[in-house]
Amino acid sequence: MLTILGFVMIATFLVLIMMKKMSPIAALVLIPALFCVIVGQGGQLGDYVLKGVGDLAPTAAMLMFAIVYFGVMIDVGLFDPIVRGILRFCKADPMRIVVGTAVLAAIVSLDGDGSTTFMITVSAMYPLYKRLGMSRVVMTGVAATANGVMNTLPWGGPTARAATALKVDAGDVFVPMIPALAVGLLAVFLLAYVLGLRERKRLGVLTLDEALETEAGTVGGAGGVGSVTERTEQVLVKAGSATTAGGGTGTGKSAGKGGGSGAGTAGGSGDADGTNGADGAGSAQGADGADGASGSGGSGFQGLDPNRPTLRPRLYWFNAALTIALLTAMIMELLPIPVLFLLGAALALTVNFPNMADQKARIASHADNVLNVSGMVFAAAVFTGVLTGTGMVQHMADWLVGAIPEGMGPHMALVTGVLSIPLTYFMSNDGFYFGVVPVLAEAGAAHGVSPLEIARASLVGQPLHMSSPLVPAVYVLVGMAKVEFGDHTKFTVKWAALTSLVVLGAGLLFGII
Repeated sequence: MLTILGFVMIATFLVLIMMKKMSPIAALVLIPALFCVIVGQGGQLGDYVLKGVGDLAPTAAMLMFAIVYFGVMIDVGLFDPIVRGILRFCKADPMRIVVGTAVLAAIVSLDGDGSTTFMITVSAMYPLYKRLGMSRVVMTGVAATANGVMNTLPWGGPTARAATALKVDAGDVFVPMIPALAVGLLAVFLLAYVLGLRERKRLGVLTLDEALETEAGTVGGAGGVGSVTERTEQVLVKAGSATTAGGGTGTGKSAGKGGGSGAGTAGGSGDADGTNGADGAGSAQGADGADGASGSGGSGFQGLDPNRPTLRPRLYWFNAALTIALLTAMIMELLPIPVLFLLGAALALTVNFPNMADQKARIASHADNVLNVSGMVFAAAVFTGVLTGTGMVQHMADWLVGAIPEGMGPHMALVTGVLSIPLTYFMSNDGFYFGVVPVLAEAGAAHGVSPLEIARASLVGQPLHMSSPLVPAVYVLVGMAKVEFGDHTKFTVKWAALTSLVVLGAGLLFGII
């Protein structure tokens, strides 16, 4: 009975948030509370919730101070060189932008922390997606899937859990898996390329030269108002410049429509594919037909305003050293991660913004993200607390293991790989690796299957796991990207599951699993 109710509870949650009948926070709290009453354990609801909150409190604290820390680092310009490099590669081509998103997410994922990856990736790429009217679920889907593949690094968590649960060496688990994981990462890049081509087909790739060749539409002279075609309007937004000292106005429905007005200012707004469209929040000016650009909307797509008052160029190397030291201490586990980020955030604020009013302003500017993410984590604590406390998780795992035919014993590694895809989505990594994997390993051992093969196969589901509603970092991703969690889920699940199957297939092909 608990098995059925467990699956029904998870299905109810997913359906309601994907259909947007409930917000994720409300669904994470009310649905498990209802099912706790249904299974006759309503009296223990408080204990289950407090246990769940206690388990996730360190994670919530880590995310709160990590958001503040990396928010400050973004404010002061630490990541601007990386952003500029990626944006130079991307230009105004939607295909390059999506591929750049995957590459940036994969590179930043080397630190082993999903929240860090998503904060940096979204901060760098969001202005481009918004400016061009690109679908932001493409950004969140590609970033989450790339991070999921990279999450298998030994310091990322899953590999260490698998090695600990089966009492094997983490290096022996991870190193042989590198070829299969490399294929999985290539699959993510290929996916980004295909999705990028789809966005390019929808939005087009234009240059200022094409605008000048457009027969219909002109930009008015000094103080005049001219008609601008939809195609030319896209160019003006994408090129980030105006062709004369005069201005023009324009409207449209697809990616970032806009025109210039007054002394060569350019802006735009629009909607595309259910997402907010492009806000041309920049200015361009020129004389005698010469083009010039300034601000965040200038040519070259600076993304982050290069003239923002929070920049601290003189402290660049201090901030870089502090960040490297923080990540090194995190990897070496010198202190608990929440403590490291708490100390790092306090030090970053004090050194970069010694004035109290400035510190308060920086904290306030990131308060929305902090509140949204921490609130979601504590709401998720209700879900996990009830799922675990009522015994639903254990009954679901036992049922799945018991449903495996006896004849599949010699192929237990393959079975583990297949099961890891749905189970790591519906369960926490701790629940899967410490509750399910040892049982699968024991069943495989009876048929001569090595624990190392089981451990490697258990990593297959990580690309999908990173979009699980039980992963706190995913709320950082969708919150900063201003994407509904249900939209992200509907778009990402199929691609992430396909990536997991690619990793599994590569592992079987190379004889790793």
